[in-house]
Amino acid sequence: MSDGKTILIVEDEAMIGMMLEDYLDTLGYRLHAIAESVDDACAKAREGGFDAALLDCNLHGEKSWPVADILAQSGIPFVFATGGMADDLPAGHASRPTLAKPFTIGAVERALNKALGAG
Repeated sequence: MSDGKTILIVEDEAMIGMMLEDYLDTLGYRLHAIAESVDDACAKAREGGFDAALLDCNLHGEKSWPVADILAQSGIPFVFATGGMADDLPAGHASRPTLAKPFTIGAVERALNKALGAG
């Protein structure tokens, strides 16, 4: 289903980033990069070169909405990863697929399929 598509992971917790990397590998996706801060993620989003992104809503206490805006403007699909109800998605992105922590490989697969229009 994944056809070797590349995914940008935006996640500030290294252990979660590594787990997601394992999931992507198992599901047949390729890791583009892992960005751990809003600034880093914005830079990578502007560079592009990947098919979709998994975007943690909260990076070191900072909301990742600027990254979402860049991805949306670039036409790159993405999935929001939320740690809880505190992450009220901005109205402009409310229709995006979301993934609640703790992640399961099945939930990651479904969310990416939905984002990429395969599911």
